[in-house]
This record gives sequence, C-alpha cells and structure tokens, in this order.
Amino acid sequence: MQVTPEEIDALYDVQAIDLEISKMERQLEELPQRQLILRLRKKREAIAEKLSQVQALRKDATKKLNRINDEDASLQKKEAGVQAAIEAAGNDFRNAESRTKELDGIFRRRNELSESRESVGAELAKIKALEAQVNAALEELDVSEAQATESFKSEGTALMKSIASNKAARDAVLAQVSPDVGRLYSKTSELFDTVFIGKLEGSACSVCRAKIEPGRLIAIMNEAPLSTCPSCKRLLIIDEE
Repeated sequence: MQVTPEEIDALYDVQAIDLEISKMERQLEELPQRQLILRLRKKREAIAEKLSQVQALRKDATKKLNRINDEDASLQKKEAGVQAAIEAAGNDFRNAESRTKELDGIFRRRNELSESRESVGAELAKIKALEAQVNAALEELDVSEAQATESFKSEGTALMKSIASNKAARDAVLAQVSPDVGRLYSKTSELFDTVFIGKLEGSACSVCRAKIEPGRLIAIMNEAPLSTCPSCKRLLIIDEE
C-alpha cells in the first residue's frame, strides 16, 4: 500500500498512544478500590440476606407474642366475668362450684400463657439484638464502601480524564493518514493488545519473527512501504531504502 513517510510516522505515533490507552485502561480496571468495592458489595448481599432472615424471625416471634397477649387479655376479661358470676351466685353452691372450676381453668391457662410470654419475650429480645448487630454490620459496610468509592473516584477520574485526552490525541493523529490507511490500522489494532505494527527485517516480521516464504516476500516487497504480515496479521512496514 502506498503511504507517505509522514503517514508511517503518524501510524507509529497512534500505536504509541493506543498502547498508553490500553495501559491506563488496565490500571483503571485493576485499581484496588474497585476490587474492594466489589468484595464489599458481595459481602453486603450476604449480610442483607441474613437481615431478611432475622427480620422474618422477629416478625414470627412478634406475631406469637401478640397472640399470647390477645388470648391473655380475653381470658382476663373472662376471668372478671366468672368472678362476678361467683359473687352473684350467693347460696347457689352448685353454680358457684362450677364457676370456681371454670375460674381454676382460666388461672392455669393464664399461667401457661405467662410462661410462654416470658419464653417468647426472651427469644424476641435475642432476635432484636441480633438484628441490631446485623444492621450495625451493614452500616459499617456502607461507610467502608463510601470511602472506597470516593477513593476510586479520585484515582479513577484522573485515569479516565487521561484516557479521554489520549483518545482525542489519537483521533487527531489518525486524521493525518488517508481513510484507507486509517481503516486498515483500526481493523488491525482490534486484533491485538500489544504492538500492532511490525517491520520487515530481512525475510521476517520484527514482532512475530516468522519467516516469510520467498514468493510471498516478493509480493510484500512490491506492496512497500506498507503491507500485512502473513503470519501474525500485523501491519508491516517495509523500508524501501
């Protein structure tokens, strides 16, 4: 492909900028704060799931306690009614005896409810304490993530600005070559993470070091000063001197 010496220089310049962009993009991807944030978020998901489980336990225990209290309140009301009926029975001993037995049953049930209330109350207290611990852990994670995010923004923003600046410079330099050369370079650069341009040294590519068979070498020489390595597919600069 026919290109001017200025275009070859521009291609080398673009390659240097692209390699710098790739380096900075890797630095951005590998920032320790980024990895820390990902770990913190994963840990937060696990703790949030634990919190949901604890909240479900608290909800069940609260419902159980409410049922106990509701039944006890009903029995207390019933107890008052039975007590009033005993007092109103006067000399009706049979009625009084029946009511007394009913009252004894109410007393026993209320005692059972009192024991259950104490047990469920203790259970609920433990659950609430655990819920407080889980919430405290989540708050601590939020603080850590906020700090890591702020640090990431500080370093990451600087890198992203540099990347954007280099991309603008890259586009400006690439505009100095013909559209066909620009398209060929862009297509080639997509294939590699390292050097995109080689140079013909003797009968081999300076990058992949693969020997070019004589027939193909003649064709490449005829394409000077720019061709493509038949082995690695990098752009190949041929020195015409």
